[in-house]
Amino acid sequence: MSIDFGDRIGFILNGQEVALSKLSPRQTLLDWLRLDKRLTGSKEGCAEGDCGACTVLVGRLRDGELVYESVNACIRFMGSLHATHVVTIEHLKGKDGKLHPVQQAMVDCHGSQCGFCTPGFVMSLYGLWLGNSNPSRQAIEEALQGNLCRCTGYEPIVKAAEMAARIRPTEVFDPIEAMRERVKARLAELAASGPVRIADGADELYVPSTTADLSEILAIHPHATVVAGSTDVGLWVTKQMRPINPVIFINGLTALQSIAIESGSIRIGAGVTYTHGLKALAARYPALGRLIPRIGGQQVRNMGTIGGNIANGSPIGDTPPALIALGAEVCLRSREGARTVPLDDYFIAYGKQDRQRHEFVESILVPDLPEDAQFSVYKISKRRDEDITAVLGAFYLRLDGGVVEEIRLAYGGMAGTPKRASEAEAVLIGKPWTEVNVAAAMDVLDRDYQPLSDWRATAEYRMLTARNLILRFFLESQGEEAELVRFAAGGRA
Repeated sequence: MSIDFGDRIGFILNGQEVALSKLSPRQTLLDWLRLDKRLTGSKEGCAEGDCGACTVLVGRLRDGELVYESVNACIRFMGSLHATHVVTIEHLKGKDGKLHPVQQAMVDCHGSQCGFCTPGFVMSLYGLWLGNSNPSRQAIEEALQGNLCRCTGYEPIVKAAEMAARIRPTEVFDPIEAMRERVKARLAELAASGPVRIADGADELYVPSTTADLSEILAIHPHATVVAGSTDVGLWVTKQMRPINPVIFINGLTALQSIAIESGSIRIGAGVTYTHGLKALAARYPALGRLIPRIGGQQVRNMGTIGGNIANGSPIGDTPPALIALGAEVCLRSREGARTVPLDDYFIAYGKQDRQRHEFVESILVPDLPEDAQFSVYKISKRRDEDITAVLGAFYLRLDGGVVEEIRLAYGGMAGTPKRASEAEAVLIGKPWTEVNVAAAMDVLDRDYQPLSDWRATAEYRMLTARNLILRFFLESQGEEAELVRFAAGGRA
């Protein structure tokens, strides 16, 4: 391999620069903070990115600006921290011991009881405080989606967020603002320092600096684990104890983080996170704007990538059914070149995709929504926020004089892969868009899917729900309230 690698990762921890040349690719940020640095404010509650007790902020340069986001330290790997600024709860307190406005508001509003989860809440609220001086109730609740508390009932914490937002002293007292320019300059130097390789016995990790580096590394190590947001791979380590060597950390590749408006479509880089992509996608596809805020909590959306959701091929991934319904294509790249695959052809079987070991997902090309098209996405889960999908239905429809000209019905959670309901589509194509014909499509859905029962839902529940989602889409396409109980021909609610 003809790449000139550095032998260490560099980042800033609170106010101190860190360089590490010995590092396991499996080491999490939370373990390193608590065991190596003795910064014990960040807690381990779940080790899977659900409870938020481990929340810290990570700052990274994006389009020349320094952006800080809340992340789950329990599933964030150390190898992903090159050229970042990690901020923990310990950094908030002033030199004279004075509390930060967010901390003081938590005290004044009685936002803490047992205190175990409090540092994580403070860091999530701090991330909100940095970027929003007048947050709405909805913005506060979204910022806290990924933080669980068993004591307070959340209302005091919401009040603390509202109180803290009003406290904006004129002097530069905030630890991030006080050193922003210095951190920004140093992170730019680290980002420009080139690719990194750290090897220690069986452990081996790579941090490429360009997609060309990534192509070369994958050509040599086609079985390497490629890690972007680690919201899935993190659990392979913390819950399943799976080996993942060697590992390639790609979250620093800016070339994979672009959003480009092209003629008749939008191109989403595979490294674009849910948070980063939300505004652009919501503007063009409002249904995606409603779906994305229900994917995990804020920390997960700050880490997880749209490309990663496709690359890992999970049958319950939230974005693939929606993108399939929109007619998206996935762009794959390797040292040999690039190729494009329709997304509904990319998923072959459970755990198998049309992607060679030496290829990586480079981008997703999503066609614009025609003015005469209707597009809806429905996520069904036990909780509204921060829950894994039981069934997700995505529907695209174009009519010509009341007759179905084009229709795509795509589901997740119903099969070993996200896939279209081709039998149900065939019943509808070329037919009038009526409740009778919709009922006929509902009746053949069991030809498309044979769902399994698991702890999220039974097979019977999934099938009934999948059928009813088609009816819901029909009712909404007619301007009717989906909540209204209606019976289609055939007697189904």
